[in-house]
Amino acid sequence: MKLSPLQIARYQYNPKLPGMLRNGISEICVKNGAPTESVADQEKIKALFPNTYGKNEITFQKGENTSPAKKQIVGVILSGGQAPGGHNVISGLYDALKATSPENELYGFKGGPSGLIDDDFIVFTDEYINQYRNTGGFDIIGSGRTKLETEEQFKIVAENCKKHAITAIVIIGGDDSNTNAAVLAEYFAANNTGVQVIGCPKTIDGDLKNEDIECSFGFDTATKTYSELIGNIERDANSAKKYWHFVKVMGRSASHVALECALETQPNICLIGEEVAEKKMSLAQITDYIADSVAARAAKGMNFGLAIIPEGIVEFVPEFSMLIAEINELLAGEKADAFNALAAWEEKYAFIKNGLTEEAFKVFELLPAGIQQQLFLERDPHGNVQVSLIESEKLFSEMVKKNLAARKAAGTYKGKFSPLHHFFGYEGRCAFPSNFDADYCYSLGYNAFMLIQYGYTGYLSKVSNLSKPAEEWVAGGMPITKMMNIERRHGADKPVIRKALVELDGAPFKFFAAHRDEWAVETCFTFPGAIQYFGPSEVCDLTTHTLALEKA
Repeated sequence: MKLSPLQIARYQYNPKLPGMLRNGISEICVKNGAPTESVADQEKIKALFPNTYGKNEITFQKGENTSPAKKQIVGVILSGGQAPGGHNVISGLYDALKATSPENELYGFKGGPSGLIDDDFIVFTDEYINQYRNTGGFDIIGSGRTKLETEEQFKIVAENCKKHAITAIVIIGGDDSNTNAAVLAEYFAANNTGVQVIGCPKTIDGDLKNEDIECSFGFDTATKTYSELIGNIERDANSAKKYWHFVKVMGRSASHVALECALETQPNICLIGEEVAEKKMSLAQITDYIADSVAARAAKGMNFGLAIIPEGIVEFVPEFSMLIAEINELLAGEKADAFNALAAWEEKYAFIKNGLTEEAFKVFELLPAGIQQQLFLERDPHGNVQVSLIESEKLFSEMVKKNLAARKAAGTYKGKFSPLHHFFGYEGRCAFPSNFDADYCYSLGYNAFMLIQYGYTGYLSKVSNLSKPAEEWVAGGMPITKMMNIERRHGADKPVIRKALVELDGAPFKFFAAHRDEWAVETCFTFPGAIQYFGPSEVCDLTTHTLALEKA
């Protein structure tokens, strides 16, 4: 494989660690914090996790290492979608493990959780690890979305761990993956396997955070990558002065990515799903809101602009959620076969009209034909609409176009509207990690081994005080059960990590809300440019606007 100059240079980057982790393994001790409880449904969560619930939060500090000496053989998996920095979590874990004892070993299980079940792994060496330091992607061992949730799976994993004398497993993933980590840790503890389980918080969507986890890894790099592209498009729009760009960005369950990109680039429009849900905004109201900006700018002679649309925006629109729920019911079971047997769209349209309530069909009729058909594309494994396949950027641009045509007919709009569409998703998931993510991820991995060494299980690796220089970061751990509540999933009550949504009373949204009226009409674009890896710290180690505002 031919290496680029940047790749060669990144291999040589030495990630920064929190101050207390720089003392050397032998000089790190534990400080116990308060006992914890789950964010909700305390009695139910406690009953489900009797062996791992209510444990103390801990932090590491300078002092004598009192952990018992023993050979550690640790397994690690990457779970779920890619996020920049995953390779550095593994590198930090490996380095801490080898710094403690050269006899310690790290097994990388391939293809995500299924690797633990299939016993498919590689034993990491210096030579192998060094090829992946400070690089993007999950290709070091691959990832997967298999869920570890059945007793049969747990037994197989326990047997494989016993076969290799594995003492701990580190699961690098998002909210679902770390929920699985908590359940696996409870099973191991209940059955006295002696195997610990530690999680690491990963997701570019930014919805795995709380008062303890300030930021999931990958969010910094992904949003900076998207913001560079959005800034480039804004500059092009301001140069050509003839296109409206509709940009969809990642984030199905929360709008953190959209909000951060808006804070970095100051677009004319940015929809925030949580606000849409709070205000119970209809498709027509959202369309009017965007069209008002287009018309106001056209009146100033500016027939161009940019709108940021979160990937999951339609699920936040109450009437659209109602429509999706009815479609899911309409095509449940054998009815799906009857629908799929129809050849022509006209026949399918009649089937839909007869099957939906009058209220739902009115919403369906509002949609452009292309979007209507996307609602009936391939279903997910549970038979539901795959919302991620809906081109919401095209949905709103087409509805705005229709709205403006009506305004033009009424003589209230005289501008030109030429929309272009973009979707930024995969472009940011495997980018070279920013210095922040390279440092943060390496610290999470290094810290994960410290949790293992001190015997913790069912804990999430935690590094906080992230808006400060790395020297001031605080390393420690928190029980995963602290983040959990009970939610209804597929007809059953399940313990899950609560997703963190954009807080409408939080500082990042308030800053955005205070400026968006001006951005909607004027050209206030900012151009963040490419991620910088070399140069002054105030440029290269810059945190996200979201984190800076939250911790100001």
